[in-house]
Formats: sequence, structure tokens, C-alpha cells
Amino acid sequence: MSKLYPNSHYSLWRLEVHARHRFIALLLTALATLAAQQRGVPPKKAVAVKPQISDVELEKAIRARFAQSKSGSDKFTVRVQGGVATLEGKTEVVQRKGAATRMAKTAGAKQVMNKIEVSQTARQKASDNLAQGRRRAQVKRSDAVR
Repeated sequence: MSKLYPNSHYSLWRLEVHARHRFIALLLTALATLAAQQRGVPPKKAVAVKPQISDVELEKAIRARFAQSKSGSDKFTVRVQGGVATLEGKTEVVQRKGAATRMAKTAGAKQVMNKIEVSQTARQKASDNLAQGRRRAQVKRSDAVR
């Protein structure tokens, strides 16, 4: 019995409601797990682990991605040690620094140390584009040829 309602069954009823809710939640979880097993879906706690590749293979994979992209013309140097890729070099395009990091990550690097230097002319060009309030590829409607 409750201290608030000494002559009432309210507290007992409240405990029963909470117990029912817990039981229903447990039952729904069990049914969802059973349905997933019948469909062949692995349990959520099973995390797919990527196979570890050697540093040499990772370095080759990163260089291959660079060769297939526009960044290949910049000829960045790539070193990998313990799954950590170090990128060095110079570029005339600001976006290629970020693209190089993304390519190394998608190739399988655990971490990327990007030491690529962006030229001063490229920085100035990007700054001018931001000052104009538009990106390089965007064109004002008034500037478009009709």
C-alpha cells in the first residue's frame, strides 16, 4: 500500500501497469529479433569489420585513386604507417586538398595527416569568389547569354 493512499489499491495498480509495460516492451523486442532472424538479417550488435590491409596496399590504393582523379596532376606524395596516411605536396586548387583527404579515407586509411599546401594565388581566388558572394561555377542571371 502507498503512503499517500493507505487504504487504496492505487499503488498496487500502478506497479502492475509498469510491469505490464515492461513485459510488452520485452515481448515486442523478442518478436522483432525473431522476425529479423527469419529474414536472415544479422543482429544489430554484429558490426561488420573491414579486413585490415597492409600499409603498402593502402598506399597503392590511395595512389590509384589520385591517378583516376583530377588530383593526379598535382602529384601528391603519399606515405602510410600504421594505417595513418600522410599526404604532402602543393596544389593550385583549394578543393583538391579536401578531396585528397576524402580519397585517402575511402581507400581505407584510419586517419589522414593532410600536409598539402594550397598556393597563395588559389587562396586569393577563393577569397575573391567568397567576397562576390558566389562560387566560381555559379553565374548571375544577368550575366547569362540569352
